[in-house]
Amino acid sequence: MPADVPAPTEAGRLIPRLVIGLGNPGAEYRDTRHNIGFMVVDELARRHGTPFQEEKRHHGLLAKFPGGWLLKPQTYMNDSGRSARSVAEYFKIPAAEILPVYDDVDLPLGRLRLRLDGSAGGHNGIKSLIQSLGTTAFPRLKVGIAGESGRPDGRRLVSHVLGKFQEQELPTLALIIQAAADAITVALSSGFEAAMNRFNRPVSV
Repeated sequence: MPADVPAPTEAGRLIPRLVIGLGNPGAEYRDTRHNIGFMVVDELARRHGTPFQEEKRHHGLLAKFPGGWLLKPQTYMNDSGRSARSVAEYFKIPAAEILPVYDDVDLPLGRLRLRLDGSAGGHNGIKSLIQSLGTTAFPRLKVGIAGESGRPDGRRLVSHVLGKFQEQELPTLALIIQAAADAITVALSSGFEAAMNRFNRPVSV
């Protein structure tokens, strides 16, 4: 098998051991679209009843769940890879078993997209992970944050990504956070491919 292809684990199933919510630390970024990765891992931590603990040596907040770890890097988005690599090296987790969860401005709110590999697609958090891990061969879960009119143009893109969800979007936001947490739960129990088959479709609102 080529070195840049994620290796299957557990009898052919790819089971993540490190789930990383991508976002920015600090009150000013809380509940913004760019932090939807944080929201998803917060929901997973709630379901498992496991609190996040600050781990300064890993530059992030870490929570243990059966079979793996949840991570919220505290390095800001464009340096997320430093925290991810620190945790992965410490717990000897290969890149193929690392699952970042992050916002995708090319997907509408209410859509998930699970992929086994791929480029950064302009996302600074994923770009940092690729640079730090030295590979693109890790699965990822993209959570749509585009509005009804689609991807904002260049002048509005930053304010959209760093802005908060509108009131009318909150019901869909709540549903997609639950759906993303469900998808990860399936990936952890039945493999990432099983999650792809079930969740790469619109969420019913």
